[in-house]
Amino acid sequence: MSSPDLSYILNELGEDHSLHYGAVSPPIYQTTNFCFRDVAHMREALQHESSIPFYTRGTNPTIDVVRKKLAALEGAEDALLFASGSAAVAAAVMVHLRAGDHVVCVQKPYSWSNKLLNVMLARFGVTTTMIDGTRPEAFAEALQPATKLIFLESPNSTTYELQDLAAVAKLARARGIVTVIDNSTASPLGQQPIALGIDLVVHSATKYIGGHSDAIAGVVCGTHAMMERIFASEFMTLGGVLSPFNAWLLLRGLRTLPLRYERSCRTAERLVAFLETHPGVERVYYPFSETHPQHELARQQMTWAGGQFSVLLRTQAWDAVERFCNTLKRFLLGCSWGGHESLAFPMCTLYDSANYQAVLPFNLVRFYAGLEEPEVLIEDLRRALAAMDAVPQPAKPH
Repeated sequence: MSSPDLSYILNELGEDHSLHYGAVSPPIYQTTNFCFRDVAHMREALQHESSIPFYTRGTNPTIDVVRKKLAALEGAEDALLFASGSAAVAAAVMVHLRAGDHVVCVQKPYSWSNKLLNVMLARFGVTTTMIDGTRPEAFAEALQPATKLIFLESPNSTTYELQDLAAVAKLARARGIVTVIDNSTASPLGQQPIALGIDLVVHSATKYIGGHSDAIAGVVCGTHAMMERIFASEFMTLGGVLSPFNAWLLLRGLRTLPLRYERSCRTAERLVAFLETHPGVERVYYPFSETHPQHELARQQMTWAGGQFSVLLRTQAWDAVERFCNTLKRFLLGCSWGGHESLAFPMCTLYDSANYQAVLPFNLVRFYAGLEEPEVLIEDLRRALAAMDAVPQPAKPH
């Protein structure tokens, strides 16, 4: 996407200042209801509720501006906004499935996507096969006559495995199978799955799109026809819709998305370069690192690798991992990513040392590079790595 196109989408598309007394920032239409001058107009709005404001559970002028911008960012015809990324994933998946259908899903997706497929939908007779998506042939091997959907997450948000999106899309379209991808890790600026043939793109808009760690939201992008289908079923029935205020917060975040995203990506690259040479680090997971086994694929289908990376610490001592994390000051201990603040999420948080289940190594820590100066973050990591090797001193007797 060229800079003029991006500038137009973020600053102009969907906005008409003359409708709002010349206000530079579109107002928040904080209303549940809309009224009409006669029955004919009310009927028209009700019959076209996905595009004409009738009741804010359907659409709203503030939400509509953000829908247009997010669809354009993904190269899609249309988009729907949800109250969370999980709600967006659920709607994009459920609309295609009924009892007896089969799904192919890549290993290690977002935990709530995994629960949707393997716990909730399993209760209603939908089966899911989890595959190693780094093997292109694994998709064809997993297909069944009842396969209706392939769910992708490329890269995933912890160890950054990728899928060859163009190859998967070609396979799926030849068999009439819908493809859905969670593109939250890369963001619309880092990867364009629809251009590679993927049908539906979902995001946790809480992340880079909102960008300020103050709004939970999700988005599904695709064709007009598919958005109408989702709107008429899962969207309106389940009601996981976004509030006008949170839509306005997303709009505010979009204004600075390119600046924030590029800063985060460039900082992450510097941190990765530092960590890959440090003796306290066993391995760094980052798609654009030359040590990543799918480095060439990442460069081929991604513009940026994002501001996240994970570090496998060179220790097998549980207390050393906790000491490393507790020493961090500039990296806040927390989940998510995409905001102004730098974050660290240690896998040892998922369990304690007595009952740890090794889905992911306990000495793996996921990082997000925020908007702080890279030198400050590097020094923070240096101190924490030094503390990891320090021998704890026994408590002094009283």
